[in-house]
Amino acid sequence: MKRLLVIRLSAMGDVAMTSPVLQSLRQESPKLEIYVLTRPFFRPFYRDVEGVRFVDIDLKGRHKGVAGIVRLWRDIKKNIKPDAVADLHDVLRSKLLRTLFKMGGVKVAVLNKGRVEKKNLIKSGWRKCNPLKSTHVRYAEVFRQLGFKMEQPGIISHKTRAIPSIFGTKDGIWLGIAPFAQHFGKMYPMKSMTKVIENLSKYNNLKIFIFGGGPAEKSVAEKLENEYPNVVSAIGKVSLNEECDLTANLDLLISMDSSAMHMASLEGVRVMSIWGATHPSAGFLGFGQSLDDAVQLPLECRPCSIYGKAPCRRNDYACMNDITPELVTEKIKSILNL
Repeated sequence: MKRLLVIRLSAMGDVAMTSPVLQSLRQESPKLEIYVLTRPFFRPFYRDVEGVRFVDIDLKGRHKGVAGIVRLWRDIKKNIKPDAVADLHDVLRSKLLRTLFKMGGVKVAVLNKGRVEKKNLIKSGWRKCNPLKSTHVRYAEVFRQLGFKMEQPGIISHKTRAIPSIFGTKDGIWLGIAPFAQHFGKMYPMKSMTKVIENLSKYNNLKIFIFGGGPAEKSVAEKLENEYPNVVSAIGKVSLNEECDLTANLDLLISMDSSAMHMASLEGVRVMSIWGATHPSAGFLGFGQSLDDAVQLPLECRPCSIYGKAPCRRNDYACMNDITPELVTEKIKSILNL
């Protein structure tokens, strides 16, 4: 096999999780031409995959709709001529694209998302919540279907990156906090997180960086920056590539079940994650991260959702609301030896 097309269009954390697996694939097959079909914004996640090439997708323009996917297929077939396709997404767009390649005689392998196992996980309750395969292992299985050995599901080591100049030089301990999440069931209450930040901002040898994206989150982060000493908002100040550089210089990141956890994992940075409606056993813990660093409550109603979308069964979101700021603060202090 000479050329491989890898498809993963979104979401941000899922795209990031493909990187350590592709690093392992590159180590196994150094002469393989790997083409990643994803959104241009996600390119920084692959900067440690030697020689990776990109196929950008324009879902609002050239590649919009069914006709656009057909056009994309023709472009790839003409310019790349892949010998195999690894569909790590398995959504409508990727299904159509891989089907077109398969009809043309190209070997295709598809991600098994484990939908049945994940449904059963939701029904099992806390005490019977047995860990499922991690997403990284599931990605590796796709490449095994194509004939690669993939004896290890990924490779990660701590990265040395230049600090973006806007943040100066490192002095003391750097803590990152990514307090936001796409769905309410995955987000630690902002009132509680603010108390954690207030508690930690009193340490003069500790600098706290707030991560996130979008105008609303930027506004919250800037308010925290203005109200508490030693707190800096990174939102809107750097590119994604520079945000990854800054993350690599952290001593610890506090994250929800969100893309920030996976971005830090790519840099080999330790993550203390906070879990509510979702559960690490579903396979979404950051690559190389420890379950011991996952903060979660042993409630029988957990997990109630794989992605955090489902409404709370108890109508009180106790899974997040009952995690006290003192518990979170003390665990951070213990990890950082404050």
